[in-house]
Amino acid sequence: MVTESVISKTIDFFVVYIWLLAWCSCLAPHASAQASPASRSANRAASTYDSPVHLADLEYQPIKESSGIAASRRNPNLLWTHNDSGDGPFIYAFDRRGKHRGVWRVRGATAVDWEDMAIGPGPDRGKSYLYLGDIGNNSKTREEMIVYRVVEPLISSADSASSQQNPRSTQQADVIRFRYPDGKHNSEALLVHPFTADLYIVTKVSGEAAGVYKAKAPLSKSSVTLDHVGEIRFPNALVGVITGGSISPDGRRIILCDYLEAFELVLSDKPGIAFDTIWKQPLNPVNLGARQQGEAVCYSADGMALFATSEQLPCPLTEVKRRMAGR
Repeated sequence: MVTESVISKTIDFFVVYIWLLAWCSCLAPHASAQASPASRSANRAASTYDSPVHLADLEYQPIKESSGIAASRRNPNLLWTHNDSGDGPFIYAFDRRGKHRGVWRVRGATAVDWEDMAIGPGPDRGKSYLYLGDIGNNSKTREEMIVYRVVEPLISSADSASSQQNPRSTQQADVIRFRYPDGKHNSEALLVHPFTADLYIVTKVSGEAAGVYKAKAPLSKSSVTLDHVGEIRFPNALVGVITGGSISPDGRRIILCDYLEAFELVLSDKPGIAFDTIWKQPLNPVNLGARQQGEAVCYSADGMALFATSEQLPCPLTEVKRRMAGR
């Protein structure tokens, strides 16, 4: 069995390799987008977002590999993150200045390879839930993946004193087990629809289209077989391995990122259009700024900005604001 340490070193080597490739070809995706029939959409995306702003570096040093991010719904102006593999089942809260706001152990969870998180509705109407994706499968040995769903904690000022050694505790997490319908996959992007609570997983592959898989709500606590509902191919096949994603609070936009870039998909305005048609929409490039190893991106609670972090220390927090309220 491949150990987490070996997997981590392999991934680190791969990241350095793609950085070198990207240095030579980083303009190619944008040139491709401009030259394609989707150039009008790409220009619209460029005009929709401001330039990225580095808000802060995260204060709490144990956040060494921020692999997922979510904007809190219960706690205004606060955000959540978690580490990649090698950490315990912890979630970390921080504010827009990067200040530490607390550590919670997710009760009933273990952490094999947590890769992304999302926020959305759940079984109890009116409550906000965090979804933690234990979906990494670098060695393709895991038969079954897990998503943990837990009621989002309410944060107080006293929680800033908590730490990995003395964490707060969440409510008991629901354990949602799932399999892919077509074999084993490694994935790093977890998304939850803000109204339906449908769950989406996007696979991480290099040089080919990533698969989009869906579990329709209500989510069973027994093993679920996902449905394959689409494919996504980033313009730069050498770099475009999808590492994170999020659905906007209005349910009309999706942001996906790889280590270096990000692209947004926008749902058609056609009346009665099904949400899953969004996976066939043009990829609109969005600049998330410089990241050492970007694996986490999310929409703000009001949908008017994007937040992104990066693995490795120092961990930057970047914000990209929208310029217009429409599409």
